[in-house]
Amino acid sequence: MAKVVTTPEGDSTKERVRKHRESLRASGLRPVTLWVPDTRNPAFVAEYRRQGKILVESAKANPQREASYWKWAESVQADEGWV
Repeated sequence: MAKVVTTPEGDSTKERVRKHRESLRASGLRPVTLWVPDTRNPAFVAEYRRQGKILVESAKANPQREASYWKWAESVQADEGWV
């Protein structure tokens, strides 16, 4: 059975977490669980490197297409007018 930890004020950790979450919800936020790839996994690293090599080979094979892509990417990244 887990030991209940209390603060000098007498609140348990569980109670403090509950209060904190309530205040976040009152601020208009909601909890979300987000799962992301484990970048420490050797299989992830191998796939990342494999795809990176493909991109490099593609850029070398067609530098004009690569330049065209970067020109487009720079044109759409403007952050003006978002707010």
